[in-house]
Amino acid sequence: MRKPYVILIGSASGIGKSTIAAELAKSLNIKHLIESDFIRAVVRGIIGKEYAPALHSSSYDAYKHLRNKNRYESYEELVSAGFDEHAASVIPGLEKIIQRAITDYDDIIIEGVHLVPGLINIEQFKDYANIYFFVLSSDEESHKERFVKRAVQIHRGGKQLDFFRENRIIHDHLLKQARANDVTVIKAEAIDKTLDKILAIINKACATINLINDVDELADVIDIIITKNNGSLEKVVYNIKGFKEPLVRNINVSDFESAEKFVDTLKKDESKKEYLNELYKLSEYRKTTICASNQEKLDEIIKELTDKGYVLNE
Repeated sequence: MRKPYVILIGSASGIGKSTIAAELAKSLNIKHLIESDFIRAVVRGIIGKEYAPALHSSSYDAYKHLRNKNRYESYEELVSAGFDEHAASVIPGLEKIIQRAITDYDDIIIEGVHLVPGLINIEQFKDYANIYFFVLSSDEESHKERFVKRAVQIHRGGKQLDFFRENRIIHDHLLKQARANDVTVIKAEAIDKTLDKILAIINKACATINLINDVDELADVIDIIITKNNGSLEKVVYNIKGFKEPLVRNINVSDFESAEKFVDTLKKDESKKEYLNELYKLSEYRKTTICASNQEKLDEIIKELTDKGYVLNE
């Protein structure tokens, strides 16, 4: 039997993880979708407030119940420590649910603020399940807009707006923990774009093609792969004339903002642009690995690149 999927989606409150998790469950036909808030409610019923006051608070104000607050050098550290203590009480329950899903060979998606990279031990499950862990990110303005929209539409989030600064601290803390623990960070954009980015990692439809575009055409290549089709650039291999070993660059870029920053740097810095020009001349073509959310989307990307004359057909 194949290993079951265990997909974890974490983020600060108000980023959109519940919506993305629901859409992902539909796309992958996964019937088990769990919110960590439900597990927190169960744990609260078992552990009294007098024993775990941080657990009985919200994630964004759990810091108020920490002992020895003076030992933290900044407000950010204090809020993050309170959040970690709050989440730590929920994580054993989440791990038990994962174990049960694996035992029953059931696919499962778990979403919630309590999924903190480094606190939840996913290594113990990797031999028995296909584990995917994502943390969603958002810029501050978009994050606040989602809070306001949710508060207006479903009468939730108003109180959290009063603690927006604390929620942003939690957001940044989760991103820091994700990077430290090799967990994938996905920028939350439109639902279809965010979903495609996640599916591109889970389904991982990839191909290696020979690109012959010049440096000035690089922006168009990125536009076709990332912006139009929500694909990703994984790796570039330069076979440089006169060198036995190729030059390998692992890129792993799936968001347009990162790619756009690189293109803007080339426009502003002539020396970097000239360096890349010389590298392109020395290598003649570049073996480039690209990925998409499914084979159909991948074929579409390759066709567009080929139609533009950017692919060397051997």
